Amino acid sequence: MVAYAETRNAYGETLAELGATDKDIVALTADLPASTRVQGFGQKFPDRFFDFGVAEANMIGAAAGLATSGKKPFVSTFAVFATGKAWEQIRQNIAYPNLPVKIVCTHAGLTVGEDGASHQTVEDIGLMRVLPNMTVIAPADAIETKQVIRAIVNHPGPVYVRLARAPFPVIYGDDHQFDLGHLHVVKEGRDVTIFACGLMVYHSLVAAEQLAQEKVSARVVNVATVKPLDPRVAELAAQTGGAVTVEEHNIFGGLGSAVAEIVSEAQPVPLERVGIRDKFGQSGKPEELLKLYGLTPEPIVAAVKRVLARRR
Repeated sequence: MVAYAETRNAYGETLAELGATDKDIVALTADLPASTRVQGFGQKFPDRFFDFGVAEANMIGAAAGLATSGKKPFVSTFAVFATGKAWEQIRQNIAYPNLPVKIVCTHAGLTVGEDGASHQTVEDIGLMRVLPNMTVIAPADAIETKQVIRAIVNHPGPVYVRLARAPFPVIYGDDHQFDLGHLHVVKEGRDVTIFACGLMVYHSLVAAEQLAQEKVSARVVNVATVKPLDPRVAELAAQTGGAVTVEEHNIFGGLGSAVAEIVSEAQPVPLERVGIRDKFGQSGKPEELLKLYGLTPEPIVAAVKRVLARRR
């Protein structure tokens, strides 16, 4: 049986743990301490916790000021608000001066569910990936999320971490070690390489099991660090002669675009992108939305078969 856990819970717990030993960590939120799970940090360390209300741009400016004063700011709100409302402030005040502000956002992707298109950001990776100096990470599960937060706390530049509202299947054990900037081969295979991030790593593993029943050996790669992208993606794609990218994000500007850029420059192979095909989300249960937008194992299997057909 597959265990499920919320990536946002893993974030809040880890931030509070780190705050106990690192007095420079400060947490900032914009009227969403409970939803983003930074409320626990605020209860333990009220003098290092700041709730700005519905004022995301001001929050980003304050985080920049705290960073220039030697603090380690963690900024949290819904992904759609940080990457949308406060994009200019992130660009001018954090990315441009290359400040060590950690923007850890929850409620990304379609799995926000019933809140609908206004709260479901399917373009946030693209918005953050385009900014110079910005590191972009989409953890595969709660275990990896804990490792990510520990890995970035002393990172010298800005980081955007994409978390969810809904529970994710847990694919890793407690011994997993996240390696910033490096991909992780979760399952080996020889016929095709599937590159995935976030929740789609699990769905890619399920797709690989279905493909194995049809004698297709699929390698599954977790690309948690979307930027800087590990250049090994070109090597892994070339080894199998074909690749599929899978993401809970628009196919434009996200993981699929990033992989295509490197693969096409280094060693082109047939590539298919599985993701949201230039549409906004809508209100619905997470599992229903994933099926409606083609983000379940079956469309991944179909994409693999198209790659194999093109390769032949």
